[in-house]
Amino acid sequence: FSVHNLTEEQYGEMFEAADVIAERIRALGELAPASLQSIVANSVVQDQENPQSAGEMCEDLAADHERVAHRMHAVIKIAGEHGDPVTEDLAVARATFHEKAAWMLRSISKS
Repeated sequence: FSVHNLTEEQYGEMFEAADVIAERIRALGELAPASLQSIVANSVVQDQENPQSAGEMCEDLAADHERVAHRMHAVIKIAGEHGDPVTEDLAVARATFHEKAAWMLRSISKS
């Protein structure tokens, strides 16, 4: 039950973040990815094909969060190099969320 609540909370946070990120992309004069195919093609997260235990699922999700946080670190660097503090701040907030999510999932998987 605690895993369900945690992942549901994380899902809700990421769903809202997708809209914020898309708005930032538009504010920068670009089009946000709109098709599932383009989103999946550019993702650092891969679906698992086989059923997993709750512990394995938590470890896999934690690794996904770490991959996304690492990508946000790259965005922070690029935004800083381009003098874009708004995008930099957004990426810092996202990296913070994903690092915390990974930590929380790992703590559950070990208990």
